[in-house]
Amino acid sequence: MRAYRSWWDVVIAALVGWGVNVLALLVINKIFTSVSISGWTSFLIGAAVLGLANAFLKPVLAFLTLPLIIVTLGLGYFALNVAMLALAEWIAPNFSIDGFWTYVGATIVVWLVNVVLSALLDRISGEPHSTRLSRVP
Repeated sequence: MRAYRSWWDVVIAALVGWGVNVLALLVINKIFTSVSISGWTSFLIGAAVLGLANAFLKPVLAFLTLPLIIVTLGLGYFALNVAMLALAEWIAPNFSIDGFWTYVGATIVVWLVNVVLSALLDRISGEPHSTRLSRVP
């Protein structure tokens, strides 16, 4: 778990995460014809729901379904990621994803966007993402 220097670091980290999720939703909206997200409000709400669900709901669900995740060799965890994207779609207005394989592909793209942007932020900041905000002076 990260130790933040101040509340401001938490706010900045949350805003960066929100921005990354907005960009990920923009990418899946552009790539997949079965994804329809209309209007900035939908992108902003969808990204907020995705971020909050991944931060608070997914860890609880991962703990509760740990035996299933182990038995399926991690495929159950991927299913949780799909469920978090489905929750964002359900809550955000003017946001729809049609088809199981579109959910699978969109989840992979969201993951890739997060990995690429995390690596880019690591390179820009000069220190690994996991330690960027954890140093206490």
